[in-house]
Amino acid sequence: MFNPHDFHTPQSSYAEPDLLRSSEGGYFGPGNAQLPAPPMLMMDRITDIGIDGGAFGKGRVAAELDVAPDHWFFACHFAGDPVMPGCLGLDAMWQIIGFWLGWSGSPGKGRALGVGEVKFRGHITPDVRLVRYEVDLRQVRRGRLVLGIADGRVFADGACVYLAKDMRVGLIAPAG
Repeated sequence: MFNPHDFHTPQSSYAEPDLLRSSEGGYFGPGNAQLPAPPMLMMDRITDIGIDGGAFGKGRVAAELDVAPDHWFFACHFAGDPVMPGCLGLDAMWQIIGFWLGWSGSPGKGRALGVGEVKFRGHITPDVRLVRYEVDLRQVRRGRLVLGIADGRVFADGACVYLAKDMRVGLIAPAG
């Protein structure tokens, strides 16, 4: 497996072109973590990423999505009552954890492995302008299995609308 830091020098923030390059694969080296391509890429930028800090001192990531009334999910969820599916907010946080694992130097392909608890306290509609994701790593295991366990929050124009605890993302070795 390739060491992600042989291909990428960690930065403290990332603009949309960086995230799009990550979705093409190889950003952290062949066979390593990558973000999904649009339209499943659920963020426009990472505003802050760190190896320590956050609520548990193990790492933190903040990312944002600019919401437009014509985002693809509003047209189909729900007709006449458009709302961003809650699972997309959860997926965005899984994406962030996988990116953090590659960014922090662990090899392998990211896979969401589960979540302990999710609470929805509101929703994201076409009237919302900015979604902010905040993820705090609680535990990071690096060995045969690379595992990131984190808690996260989703904010719609500053109001917390989703809470998730014990989100788990693993990095698996590429086949071959």
